[in-house]
Amino acid sequence: MKLKTKKSNVLFSVLTLAMLTLVTACGQSAAPAPAAPATPPASSGEATKPAEEAKVLKIGVIQIVEHPALDAARDGFIAKLAANGFEKDKQVTYDIKSAQGEMPNAITIAQKFAGDKVDLILAIGTPAVQAAAQSTTDIPILFTAVTDPVAAGLVKSMDAPGANVTGTTDMNPVEEQLSLIKQLKADAKSVGIIYSAGEVNSKVQVDIANEVAGKLGLTIQEAAITSPTEVKQAAESMIGKVDAYYVPTDNIVVASISALLTVAEAQKIPVVAGEENSVKSGAITTYGIDYSLLGAQTADMAAKILKGEKKPGEMPVEAQKEMKLVINTKAAEKMGVKLPEDLVKKAVQTFDQ
Repeated sequence: MKLKTKKSNVLFSVLTLAMLTLVTACGQSAAPAPAAPATPPASSGEATKPAEEAKVLKIGVIQIVEHPALDAARDGFIAKLAANGFEKDKQVTYDIKSAQGEMPNAITIAQKFAGDKVDLILAIGTPAVQAAAQSTTDIPILFTAVTDPVAAGLVKSMDAPGANVTGTTDMNPVEEQLSLIKQLKADAKSVGIIYSAGEVNSKVQVDIANEVAGKLGLTIQEAAITSPTEVKQAAESMIGKVDAYYVPTDNIVVASISALLTVAEAQKIPVVAGEENSVKSGAITTYGIDYSLLGAQTADMAAKILKGEKKPGEMPVEAQKEMKLVINTKAAEKMGVKLPEDLVKKAVQTFDQ
């Protein structure tokens, strides 16, 4: 029995020692496994790609002809669109074309813009808008310097254009402008109006002039032309028949106003214009719109379209609310007119060149 116990004790001691050795080994902190190396930053041009640049938008500009009023509308548009976050040659580029007063040229330009899939078309002058509207029903078209967009077939109504076309009208206060003739020449009886037979906007103004002339004690003498070269001849044909000339916002006549002014100055016949830039060029006076501001107003509309906030068909045609009286004192002198003092005082701006 004692021998067996001794052997058992020996065996117990061996097992105990083995267990202690195992526990000690397990209790030691194992060396931590090496951490996986961090992924090195991607070299330039590999894993991280530069943010995609914003698309530069393209606007096609069709101007039926170049003259100060339409140029002012265009420049006013570009400046105000930049103020709205669409700066020229940064967020937007312009393809500016003049049709040189020719409808076939306007159509060719509009068709090219449609083919280029520009983001927006700015059409300046009624014939330019008509050409653009014929060329695309998808691209937004903003117009300016259009007298009567409904009569021109550009929109369904002033409040709800209904398609891809809208913009700003330059409808004149024709009656107020004709009344200036009586202030310049109290005994005036007959007024000569030269206009382009191909411009709907001009015919609209002539019709209004005929409607209101009677209440002012005036009659209207009309002369329709088909090209700029006919302006002087038309003016000369009215010598001895009219007491004053009225120049509506007719693109062809305004572009050639110097020819009419030459006749007016030689014959001492006063000229009243439909817009400010014609007064700067040598007409005596007008009560009308500022084309630079009209262009800026159009740009505010364009910004909403480019930002995706509005569609042309749901944007009413807008008009300039504030008219201003401007006078060219030098022109009055050349035409032998003594300006009424009260009229000069009312003028917002005077020119003397």
